[in-house]
Amino acid sequence: MEASNLDQLKAQAQVLIPFFKTLVEELGKDKAIEISRKAMKNFYCDIGRQINMFYPGNPIEKTSALTPYYATGNALEYQDLTNTEDTYEYKVTACKYAEYYKELGEPELGYLFVCEGDFMIAEGISPELELTRTNTIMQGAEFCDFCYKLKK
Repeated sequence: MEASNLDQLKAQAQVLIPFFKTLVEELGKDKAIEISRKAMKNFYCDIGRQINMFYPGNPIEKTSALTPYYATGNALEYQDLTNTEDTYEYKVTACKYAEYYKELGEPELGYLFVCEGDFMIAEGISPELELTRTNTIMQGAEFCDFCYKLKK
């Protein structure tokens, strides 16, 4: 049986959090964040490129098809708001990814390692795909608002 995305994230966190804390001790917080973002960008953009290769349709169709995967195992409760040829908007009202990082006392690292990845995946799927998000549960908001649009 394949591990869910949430299970994979939990396993990654067990390595990433102590690794990040060691980077902070050795290099300082700003440098640790810079290095982590660079590594995460490579990782998440690669995921986006794989999605682009294996999912059919335009970038919006690929993104909307992917959302249920991230919600597998009740990891997310979400509501689609708009799903057209050039826009996909949805609202996440419950997030077990955020719950997990909050249980660990590390929501800031959860945002760095999980939430920022959404932008990088979009970039990897297509340079024509733009993500806008103003709220995240990980940062204490009541919901996450996702708006993917094709650049014009």
